[in-house]
Amino acid sequence: MERYSRQILFGPIGNEGQEKIKKSSALIVGMGALGTVIANHLTRAGIGHLRIVDRDFVEMSNLQRQMLFTENDAKELVPKAIAAKRVLETYNSQVEIAAHVTHVSANNMASLMEDMDIVFDGTDNFSTRYLINDSCYKKNIPFSYGGVVRSRGMTALFNPNTTSCLRCLFNEQQSTGETCDTVGVISPIVDIVASIQVTEGLKYLTENMDAIRPILRTFDIWNNDSYDIKLPKKKTDCPVCMHKSYPALDQPNTTFEQSLCGRNSVQILSPDTYDLTNMEKRLQHLGDVQRTPFLLKVNISSSITFVLFSNGRVLVQGTDDLVEARSIFDRYIGS
Repeated sequence: MERYSRQILFGPIGNEGQEKIKKSSALIVGMGALGTVIANHLTRAGIGHLRIVDRDFVEMSNLQRQMLFTENDAKELVPKAIAAKRVLETYNSQVEIAAHVTHVSANNMASLMEDMDIVFDGTDNFSTRYLINDSCYKKNIPFSYGGVVRSRGMTALFNPNTTSCLRCLFNEQQSTGETCDTVGVISPIVDIVASIQVTEGLKYLTENMDAIRPILRTFDIWNNDSYDIKLPKKKTDCPVCMHKSYPALDQPNTTFEQSLCGRNSVQILSPDTYDLTNMEKRLQHLGDVQRTPFLLKVNISSSITFVLFSNGRVLVQGTDDLVEARSIFDRYIGS
């Protein structure tokens, strides 16, 4: 236990708490700015099993704040989950790490959460957060929420046994639509929020329940503002807390288009799968093609790029218009 000796010396954890951490499993949804910091802390803390999931590949713009990635990862278009797993395993070979390159949806959330003790939110949009919220409250698993944009961050631990849920705190109309891709972010706020997320998670996993505060913690480190909001009581009209209904799980995804906020890209999900070798041969006449073990990138014009994943997911980069993206997809790839 020499590796964890300083953590064990911390009274609230001790030997008993370290054993609990070792026997615990955590899911991180999103391996971007927040997710990479969360994964780093949990791996070094000695979590027993870590499951990480992300749909994207590493880009140069990620490197300013996403701490597990390198320039080579961006040049080689390595999926974030794969790149993170590679480096995390060099930090702590005792941790079992499973990486999933996929889009999180109502179709796969239950399987991703299987055997997990806690879920960490590393996403950048509220639609996915509501999916995490509904799934966790259905499975009676806590989730550690975090959000960052500009120099502002907020975080809370939602526990189905003791607190109201995310829907009781924010309704679906309250999102500002701001993301790091639209208004920017500075790296220190990412580290602070993710570190608090992990701290609250470790309190839960080591059963230090009295140390967990049922609050939404909010702060702006540039403007020197901070305040705490007590989590509200469960709302009488909350479909999740009061009626055991889970709106985000009601309509599993089949084929649909989704504009990725601030990315000038549209994601198209299809029930089909792609043989990337065959697709490379089929599309290589369209323009420059870059193939990796995980994806196929095709520049079909100076403004439009396809990124295909073998599981049926396609990014149409260069437009945020759903109709245009679908038209381009149908023209060159087909359903």
